Amino acid sequence: MWYVYVLRSLKSERLYTSSTNDLERRLAEHNAGKSTYTSQTGPYQLVYHEEWPTQLEARRRERFLKSGKGREFVRSVLGH
Repeated sequence: MWYVYVLRSLKSERLYTSSTNDLERRLAEHNAGKSTYTSQTGPYQLVYHEEWPTQLEARRRERFLKSGKGREFVRSVLGH
């Protein structure tokens, strides 16, 4: 199973979207500062995720969520 997820920085309120096959491990890595892009703005809170059967489908969904329409979707789901 693959996951597309959205994190919210507890410092800056910025959202971060990505995908992984191990959601718990990846969240722990983000919060431990082991991810270059997110290391300066942690800790993070998981605010949204979806499950996908294949990596290809998850990456396609991740790409959509990073687009303009996808960001609108995430904001609507999160109530922003």
